[in-house]
Amino acid sequence: MRNINTASFVIFTLIAILITSCQPGTVQMKEGKWRGVFILPGNEIPFLFEVEGKSAANSSVFLINGNDRFELKKIIYDNDSVMIPVDLYDTALKGKLTKNTFEGRFIRNASDKKTSSIPFKAKFGELPRFPEGNPAPLVSLNGTWDINFTSPDNRDKTVGNFKQLGAKITGSILTSTGDYRFLEGVVNGKAFFLSTFGGSSPYLVKGEFSNDSTFSGEFINPRRTTQIEGMRNAKAALPDPYIASQLKEGHSTIAFTFPNLQGKAVSLTDPEYKGKVVIVTILGSWCPNCLDENAFLSEWYKTNHQRGIEIIGLGFERKNDFESAKTSLTNLKNRLGIQYEILFAGKSGTESASKALPDLNGISAFPTTIFIDKKGNVRKVHTGFSGPATGKFYEEFIIEFNGLINTLLSE
Repeated sequence: MRNINTASFVIFTLIAILITSCQPGTVQMKEGKWRGVFILPGNEIPFLFEVEGKSAANSSVFLINGNDRFELKKIIYDNDSVMIPVDLYDTALKGKLTKNTFEGRFIRNASDKKTSSIPFKAKFGELPRFPEGNPAPLVSLNGTWDINFTSPDNRDKTVGNFKQLGAKITGSILTSTGDYRFLEGVVNGKAFFLSTFGGSSPYLVKGEFSNDSTFSGEFINPRRTTQIEGMRNAKAALPDPYIASQLKEGHSTIAFTFPNLQGKAVSLTDPEYKGKVVIVTILGSWCPNCLDENAFLSEWYKTNHQRGIEIIGLGFERKNDFESAKTSLTNLKNRLGIQYEILFAGKSGTESASKALPDLNGISAFPTTIFIDKKGNVRKVHTGFSGPATGKFYEEFIIEFNGLINTLLSE
């Protein structure tokens, strides 16, 4: 009886081992660089990313656009399924993983049904964003351009600023409300191709030169394709960013009271803001240009805070709910190492922001930045932000910004 039981136990153990060994195991993304494409009707938008970390519990993904590397700090595995969430934008790359491929859909949880899900496929390997050098460049996109978006609802002045080295190009397209961040691509013959994906939405720009100073092409995102025209202009510039939003006639100050991320009410009349220069930035965690502005402000504040300066961020979030906003704004604050107060001011949208700050004639863009002097008077209101991808425009902003702060501090 003992021998039969022993034999049965051995057989049972072998069967259990065999069954376990046949179960599908978790496939982990290979460490290194990947190239993907978003698949739209008639177009593919390429993007690059890199996986770092050998263990599933300690891996990150970096979205690569030119010199920018945007970190996604979590990869979620479930057998052969993988999800890479983008916490700030409430989006995710979700799909099936094999040894060298990752294929699925880009999910935009906060978007409308039309563009809430975009198919993509990615392949492991150090592959170029666009094929380059075939044929060699016959023209240069280097420099600044007046760019006309021909859609009937677009009345904004638009400017392009690009840097070209050989066949490779980087740069951005600026509007009065912000920029399209880090575009990267190539020039092949008389044609050029640029794309970007920083976790919010993919963009593709492609065109062909008529001569050295003009081109025509398309600006493509998941919502629409818009025809564009470009004319080289060394003096191309956006309209004055200090005109769009201003104080209403008869007003010299602004007033607000909103909760910080601990639920405490904060106002400009609080003692810590009296007698100081105060910068109020209107932002949303969902806004890529707000991310760029607050990355700049966060580092600048650490160096300049002791000079008698305070910054307050007014966050307008997807949901008009404190707990939800607390989570998203805390993610933003932690990612950028922000040491100044971030307040929850209401639901996202320029109409909501305008109602929250009735002393102004309206808010037309995120971000909008308000400069307040030591006496509590609003001195300037700056609409939009031209971030580091815009090159000389970003550098000019920094000089102008520091000049304004120095003036207010000296008074």
